[in-house]
Amino acid sequence: MSKILFLIPYKTLVPYIKEILAPKYPDIEVVLVNPRTAVPLVQQYSAQGIEIVAARPVTATAIQQANLGINVVTIPITSFDIIRAINTAKLQGKKIAVVAHSAMVLGIDFLAKELGVEIQYYFTKSGQDYEAPILEAVANGAEVILGGVLAVTAAKRHNIPSSLIKIGDESIFQAAQEAMQIQAALENESAKRGFFNTILDHTNQGIITIDVDHHITAFNPIAQKLTKTNKTNALGQPIEKLLPQFTLLKTSSQKETATHSIIDVSGNKVMYNSVPIIINKKSFGAVISLQEIDKIQQMEAMIRKEIYARGHVAKFHFENIIGQSPAIMNTIEMAKDFAATTSSILILGETGTGKEVFAQSIHNESSRAKGPFVAVNCASLPGQLLESELFGYVGGAFTGANKEGKPGLFEVAHGGTIFLDELAEMDYVNQGRLLRVLQEKSVTRLGSYKVTPVDVRIIAATNKDLEALISEHTFRDDLYYRLNVLRLELPPLRMRKRDIHLFVKGFFDEFATSTGKRFNLTNDAVKLLEDYSWPGNIRECRNLMERIAATAKTDIINRSILAPLLNPQKNLPSRTPKEKRMIKEITNALHEAHGNYTVAADILGVNRTTLYRRMQRLNIDY
Repeated sequence: MSKILFLIPYKTLVPYIKEILAPKYPDIEVVLVNPRTAVPLVQQYSAQGIEIVAARPVTATAIQQANLGINVVTIPITSFDIIRAINTAKLQGKKIAVVAHSAMVLGIDFLAKELGVEIQYYFTKSGQDYEAPILEAVANGAEVILGGVLAVTAAKRHNIPSSLIKIGDESIFQAAQEAMQIQAALENESAKRGFFNTILDHTNQGIITIDVDHHITAFNPIAQKLTKTNKTNALGQPIEKLLPQFTLLKTSSQKETATHSIIDVSGNKVMYNSVPIIINKKSFGAVISLQEIDKIQQMEAMIRKEIYARGHVAKFHFENIIGQSPAIMNTIEMAKDFAATTSSILILGETGTGKEVFAQSIHNESSRAKGPFVAVNCASLPGQLLESELFGYVGGAFTGANKEGKPGLFEVAHGGTIFLDELAEMDYVNQGRLLRVLQEKSVTRLGSYKVTPVDVRIIAATNKDLEALISEHTFRDDLYYRLNVLRLELPPLRMRKRDIHLFVKGFFDEFATSTGKRFNLTNDAVKLLEDYSWPGNIRECRNLMERIAATAKTDIINRSILAPLLNPQKNLPSRTPKEKRMIKEITNALHEAHGNYTVAADILGVNRTTLYRRMQRLNIDY
């Protein structure tokens, strides 16, 4: 849509000009105007969106001098227009007086000479009264007044012959073409501004631009947020007044770039960069970018996750944990409390009790839920390989190493959680390196001296008695105390009798999808499962149900079908030499203490809770 307005001072010309513009420029608006009232009229149209005004020289000059902030195109007076006006004037008299603005009659001297007429000149200024120069011209012998609408109108009031310098078709088309070119340039500039403003408004950095005098010329929403300053209050202000922390003298005047400076802005630690705006080797100010340190760290975590941690996702949530028994409900409640903290967690429990399920649920309940969850089985890798996997290495660090190096799993887990399963199997050297990660919050790759900060929560798990391992000097006591900030003990399945039928039903439903079979347990079968010791816990239960789903010939599972598969006597937890030794030590201590648990714990050098937990795990009844 055109935003161009043509101002025409001659009434009979308005419909004519509309007619000649219509085929090529149908959207240009044409209105009648008195040059003396043009300024307020243009103000009205400007408020309606008009950006370009075309007018004859006198009117155009008046609008320009009013500083309305609108683009003005002068409708030119061509040689053809002047020739036509002189020829008309010659018919009324030989002595012609030109009463007009000088811009209207450029080159008239040459034309008058060629046309053989005598012309007197009475040049006027914008806003000047035309009566006096017209009367002066007549007094000096002029027979015809030649000029614009104001001059001709004044001459007619005194019945003085006159000739109007009319606007010709050439002038109209020339002005229209120029106005359209200006409109195209304005639209192009507007698009650039819109593009620039969109970038400013949607970038994740605060952006401030200043001119060569340090006055603020742009101030985006993130800059407003970081500085706690409204854009309206900031624009036009000296940057030093608003943000005295900024030292931009070298940037704006000496054209030096300042990068990665950390300052305090409204209580936030912010990194800022300033870059000079140089055009044709001349400085026009500077661009300042602001980033919160916390946001940079979050972005870094996202990048690390995107590059290194694809697939490191925790699938389980607390609602996925099966169970209604008090033992498991209390454990879940405690785990949720732990999830709300940032401390390390040590999960203890027998094999198959769901330690990783709890670790994933804690991660998904925590503030790190959007970060990676990296699980590592410390028993599955030999010491040197575990070291390179956990801490990473640089190219050429050892024979067979990737020439480009590799980030360790602690780097991969940055911003998230690392789950160290079977922690007790970690060798003593790597235990020391793990302790340093906990203390210093950083890692050093093998073969490198560069320290990389990491923000990782550690959840460790084991089915071993770490205190016993400490006494045997196979586990570091300092690492134990670092990890044992929050301790979560998972109850074995034999202590969750009321949950067993829930697991059985859940596993049968899972296998029904692939086998198409639906099973039900008789009451005596349920009783048998509840009385079973389940040395393999939930994992053993799942394996048993999978076997039944694959081999059972009937949908009703009773005691006689289950008994051969369980055989409680053969499936009691086997005792390792170490466990047999511990049973003997605990029994002897209790005997010596005459059954007093507190005294027995002192004899063994452990606390009463640890003694009670060991007795439960080893099924010691005294």
